[in-house]
Amino acid sequence: MRAWVVYSLLRIGLFAGAFALLYWLLPQNLWWLAAICAALVALSLSYIFLGRLRERVTADLAERAAARKAGMSEDPDADAEDRELS
Repeated sequence: MRAWVVYSLLRIGLFAGAFALLYWLLPQNLWWLAAICAALVALSLSYIFLGRLRERVTADLAERAAARKAGMSEDPDADAEDRELS
């Protein structure tokens, strides 16, 4: 599985877990505060604990950008369409 999929799922999971906990702890009419705090908690935890995975995502994106600049693509159909449009 690609690193960005795993990274995204972990970040969404961190947010969902933090939101569920805060939603349960706070009064029900303060769901928006629970969402804001959950976003900050998820951001902080992902920054602290997901550094190595974030670096893999960054390297993968840089590799894809370099391949795109060099004219190579992972999708030969997209290359054919680009040649037709040019």
